[in-house]
Amino acid sequence: MESLARGGTRWKRFAVVMVPSVAATAAIGVAIAQGALAASFSVSGQQFKVTAKELKGDGFVQYGALDKGQNGQHPVAVVGLNSAEITNLCQSVVVPVPVFGDVTMRLEAGAEGSPKVLAKKLYIDADDLRTNATFTNVDIGVSVDDTGADSKTPGPAKPGEGGRGVYLPGSFAQQADHVLFKDVEQRAWATTAGTFQLSGLHMSVKRGKNECY
Repeated sequence: MESLARGGTRWKRFAVVMVPSVAATAAIGVAIAQGALAASFSVSGQQFKVTAKELKGDGFVQYGALDKGQNGQHPVAVVGLNSAEITNLCQSVVVPVPVFGDVTMRLEAGAEGSPKVLAKKLYIDADDLRTNATFTNVDIGVSVDDTGADSKTPGPAKPGEGGRGVYLPGSFAQQADHVLFKDVEQRAWATTAGTFQLSGLHMSVKRGKNECY
């Protein structure tokens, strides 16, 4: 697959600041092993892929966390947004089915020229993201506990309040007033939103692999 590092310095900066968020999950794993944290958020055994032509978001936060699944624990970088507008959204998951083999469930919405996909209090647990990113008024290296204190961002979601994965109090996070992601390719374990408005929704189920990328 061709790399999406077309954004030059913007993508490089984004990659650099993501590393501490993902690396912080090692400390979270130790804390869980020692019984200091409870991994209460459970995810399915399948990851899913998401693409978008463009995502505009207000109130961005990112921090490292750990999701619990049936086949173990999964380190993720959680992205939270107060609100988002998404163009050309595609989401796909491949499910192995006995007798039939692989079956792909695919969802598409917000095609160019039609109303955009709208989301409020959106959280995405991802372990791989490729995009061209622009941040406005970004704060890098803040404590995860301090994000959302002034309503600049949604802050970290608590277990039972949207059900995000476990995060380590006081760990690395970053926030920004606004973000612009273009040509997004993402692999995720979970997505939740307070509201998710899908204009022009098309859902299909097909045999074989028919992923978004």
